[in-house]
Order: sequence, then C-alpha cells, then structure tokens
Amino acid sequence: MNYYVRRLLTLLLTVFFVVTLTFAAFRIIPGNPALTILGTEASDEQIALLEAKLGIDRPLPEQFVAWLKGAVALDFGQSLRFSEPVLKLIQDRFPVTISLAVLALAITVAVAVPLGIAAARSKGKAADMIISIGTQLGLAIPSFWMGIALILVFGLALRWFSVSTYVPWSESPYLALKSLLLPAIALAVPQIAIVVRYLRTALLEQLNLDYVRTARSKGLKDHSVLFRHVLRNALLPVITVVGINFGELLAGSLVVEQVFTLPGFGSLLITAIGNRDYPLVQGMVLLIAFIVVTVNFVVDLSYRVLDPKIRMK
Repeated sequence: MNYYVRRLLTLLLTVFFVVTLTFAAFRIIPGNPALTILGTEASDEQIALLEAKLGIDRPLPEQFVAWLKGAVALDFGQSLRFSEPVLKLIQDRFPVTISLAVLALAITVAVAVPLGIAAARSKGKAADMIISIGTQLGLAIPSFWMGIALILVFGLALRWFSVSTYVPWSESPYLALKSLLLPAIALAVPQIAIVVRYLRTALLEQLNLDYVRTARSKGLKDHSVLFRHVLRNALLPVITVVGINFGELLAGSLVVEQVFTLPGFGSLLITAIGNRDYPLVQGMVLLIAFIVVTVNFVVDLSYRVLDPKIRMK
C-alpha cells in the first residue's frame, strides 16, 4: 500500500511541477496579453483596465494560487483569445488528439510485437536482417515527413483516403477511424521501430537464461517456451518503453495534426502560445501532463500483473 501512495504522490508532484514551470515560463516571455488583444493603438488606460479584468495585474503568486484553486474545481478560466471557457475549448479538441494518440499506440503494439518476436526467432537470418533495415528506416524518418508521404501516396495518388477531412466519432465511427488512420500510421512508424528493437533484445536476453534451457531439457517445445515463459518476462521492459513513448505520441500528434489539418490540440496550442493565452496554455499543459504521468503510473502497476514475484518497496 505504501508503494501505491508514494507513486500517487509522485504523480501529483510531477503534474504540479510541470504546471508551475509552464506558469513561470509564460510570465518570463516578453509580451502583454492585453496589448495583444487590444492592438498597438490601445491607450494605456484601456490596457490597464483589461489587465485588471483579466487579473494579470495582480502579483504572480496571487495569480498562481487563484489559477490552482480554479483548476482543482476544473475551472481553468476564460481563454484570452477566444473569449470562451478553457474547459469547453479543451473538450472540443481533446477527443481528436487522444483518439489519434491511442490509435497510434494500438497500431504500434499490434505491429511491433509480432515483428519483434519474428526478429528474435530468426536471429541472423534474412527475416531478421529485413526487419532490422526496416526499423532503421522507421527511426530515420520523421513523423511529419511520413505524414506528407502518406498523403501523397494514399490521399492524392491512390485516392484511398480523403485527407484534410475529419469526421467526429459521434457522426460515424467508421469515417472517424478512416480520417485518423493515416496520421496514426505516421505517428506509429518511429514507435514501432523502437519497440521492435527493445522486444528483440529482451527476447534474446531471456532465451539465453538458465530457466529456458531447463524448460527445453524437460521436453517443452520452443514455441511453448517462447510464448508461455520468455515473452511474459520480455514484455516488462517493453511495457516501460511503450508507456514512456505514449507521451511522445501525444507530443508528436500536435505536429502531425498540422500536416493533416486535424482540429485537435495542435493548432489550438500554437494559437494560444502566439497570443499569450495563459489560461488556455496552462489548461492544455495540465491535461497533457496528467495523462502522461497517469499512463506511467498504470505501467508501474502493471508490473505486478505480469510478474507477481516483483516486490516494489
């Protein structure tokens, strides 16, 4: 129980640190939100009135405490740029970004695990070499470039997909999945390469341990040893990598969304940063940080499920 309490406290402290750093960074960056909203022709009196209305004329510690109190109650304030509640803007854009990241993660696991197993079982053979070359290419190609290539081939040349068009899940799950498939593949390709390499290495390490030789000496077939014993142990480090990479998928989705003109967090965050929209940026950063640390928290807990012998102190 103490372990879970410590991990939960670590989760909360990490989110608090990220939000504090974001709050401080945007106050250091030159620029006045009131001046951005009113324009350069505004008088000093108009700027002062708007600063008072927005609450940015108060001392920084007071602004920070007020924002934290609101965030605990899920009240992130009003967007300076859009004049709408931050929570509403997040709710409108969040489904696109999280759907894209989850779909990319699903594609990563579905493709990487079989390839990693195949590479380990065919060590030194042609299949292993082909998979190794493929992972090298996957690591070398940026997600945004892969997205452009997918658009050119499957969107413009073959016309299998309608690019730059997003259909909400509420309207048609099939069309929503189809509109997110290409950007999800673009996001997943580098992650597949990473997971394949980790899984291959982990499997080869396990295959050289004594318990594998013992299992084989008892007459168990290689297929049974691999899937009943070796794979379970090899997945532990791989799950850690997948959990960490989920944060990269969220960050990468912001760029890929721009390539495919998806109405997710990407364009919203760029607009918010450009307009010094403090409440909106802080709300989005808080949500992303909370999701990332929560995923890593779940990954830590999954160790007990995969290997009950593990004792976390």
